[in-house]
Amino acid sequence: MVSRVFSHLLLLRSLICDLYGGMTHDEPKGPSWKNQNLYFVPLALDTRLRRLDLSNNFIRQLHPLALPYLEQLDLSSNQLDFISEDAFENLARLEDLNLSRNTLNNNIGRNTKALRSMSGLKTLDISMNGLSDDAVQQYLRNKPSLNHLKMTGNALRRLSHEMFKESKGLRSIAIDNNLISVIERGTFEPLRRLEMLNLARNNLAHICDFKLDQVKYLNLSRNSVEFFVAREDEQLYRLEILDLSHNRLLYFPIVPKMNHLKYLHLQNNMVGALYSEPIMVSHANGLYSELIRERIVQKNKLHSNWRLMPLIYIDLSYNHFRSFPLETLSLLSSLETLNISHNCLQSIAWNVRNDKESGPPRKLFFSSLKHLDMQSNGLVHISPLFFNALTQVETLNLQDNSVQPCGSISHLLRAQSTQAMGLNRSCVVFDSLKTLKHLNLKENNVETLHPSTFQKTSLVSLNLARNSRMVMKAGALEGVRNTLESLIISGVNMSSADLSLPCMPKLTELNVSNNRLDLLPGSLSCSPLRELDLRNNNFVSLNHSLILALSVHLNLMYVSGNLFNCCDSKWLTSLQANILPNINETVCFTGDRNVLMTGYLNETSADCVARPQESRLGQLIGIVLFLSVISTVLIIFTRKVCCKDTFYIK
Repeated sequence: MVSRVFSHLLLLRSLICDLYGGMTHDEPKGPSWKNQNLYFVPLALDTRLRRLDLSNNFIRQLHPLALPYLEQLDLSSNQLDFISEDAFENLARLEDLNLSRNTLNNNIGRNTKALRSMSGLKTLDISMNGLSDDAVQQYLRNKPSLNHLKMTGNALRRLSHEMFKESKGLRSIAIDNNLISVIERGTFEPLRRLEMLNLARNNLAHICDFKLDQVKYLNLSRNSVEFFVAREDEQLYRLEILDLSHNRLLYFPIVPKMNHLKYLHLQNNMVGALYSEPIMVSHANGLYSELIRERIVQKNKLHSNWRLMPLIYIDLSYNHFRSFPLETLSLLSSLETLNISHNCLQSIAWNVRNDKESGPPRKLFFSSLKHLDMQSNGLVHISPLFFNALTQVETLNLQDNSVQPCGSISHLLRAQSTQAMGLNRSCVVFDSLKTLKHLNLKENNVETLHPSTFQKTSLVSLNLARNSRMVMKAGALEGVRNTLESLIISGVNMSSADLSLPCMPKLTELNVSNNRLDLLPGSLSCSPLRELDLRNNNFVSLNHSLILALSVHLNLMYVSGNLFNCCDSKWLTSLQANILPNINETVCFTGDRNVLMTGYLNETSADCVARPQESRLGQLIGIVLFLSVISTVLIIFTRKVCCKDTFYIK
């Protein structure tokens, strides 16, 4: 899942960089005047300058600049409130102007006249200037060449078709963090080159008839959007990324019928609050008919449009799903990553409506899904039929649920069918997930790990951390012994007697920290471990021959939080210092004191050289004294007995 998120971010970054290519500010060819406590533009600037950075100063007024070759000018984060009308007349090549974080809401008439002369400007940033709708409209006069516009953090409330009528070449617009609640029809539609539109952090409540077929990236996050509806037509929409996160959505968005949508962000909404999937879908279709003013509610618009959507990523985390939306999500034949974490799922049953009233449940498949995140839901039961539908899943995150793994099917109820077992059992079977590589069962209160629990899977990494009552039966990991590369069994309150590990010839990472271990299993000798975490256990020493075998591949080993015997540290000689990054925090004892292990190793102290001889001498003296006392007692006792015997003879 991480790789998919990264690829998503890289694509988004690539798109933004492409659109905002002109807004990157390279270092000027010449001295930088940034952060110089300037109150005025320096005099006698080199007329050959192409880039000039005057940001983060105290400049309040801007007068004419004679820099005929200047292409980029950065005056951001000053106190600029006055620009003379002829300030930019001699800047014939200026394309990139940054005026953000000033006070351009003052002297609007004069300042806008100055900018009106810059018809060749391609990039303009007027963010955080306290500008109103009318002020922005004046600043954008005579900007036919403008490609990139940034107006973040102003005071815009309403967008009209008049605002951008003289800037129809715009490719990207950022109007986030304003007060916009109304967007008039025709505001963005004439901007045929517009590809990126950021309207995040405003007061938008409804997107009733989305028509921006030219836009590739649309950010509507952190508004108050309750529904998103696009009219069904045959127009091809170029939209690839739609961000509706942190809103008040009750329904899935009804997207354009013909689209290129690949990434859909719906996290932090109220989707699923209407309890069942059929009710939610029915309400969404009814809403569509009402908004589009159809007299008759026709086919399922939501599903018919989603069936054509080439989505590969959807984030539904932090919503209100009580049941898994099986039918809607199964329509996404290209879906690779699904995040439905932090919802209210307790059980995933196969509640699929049949085509006929009788007969077996309809078969659905998630044929492309590779990464599924269901963390923090409260899941107890997952139908085997659901897992059967995940034909390509590689990553499954079930952290912070209440999932109890079953043993392999061969160990459980051999006479019953998989379906019957799924109905009668609360534990979860993983056997059918043959493509599964990464499984996270952290914090599930797992009680027992049965023999061959993960048989038939292809697990590469397994996280069993923080299952504090877990009992690992012998052979629990036998089914994945030849594939497992990373194993985390941290914080399960396990003793060495409880830890049963088979020989795992591919295991490179093992974390058994925060347990009660005092001995490592010898089976680890056949694992090419590169990272080993033993922190916070009960180790006094480590098996020298085992550590010697592991040292061939070992790169990192964490040992702090144990109390080692300083005088039994032969295992340390097999390891280089850089392999033990927290050795400075590790403590060992010498019999009468505890010391930092590094301090002890650096001292050539006689603690463990002299003390054994002193100890043997002390023992000898003790034995001699003990024997002397015993002899004395025996002599006295013998004399008394003899005296008594003599008395009676007389």
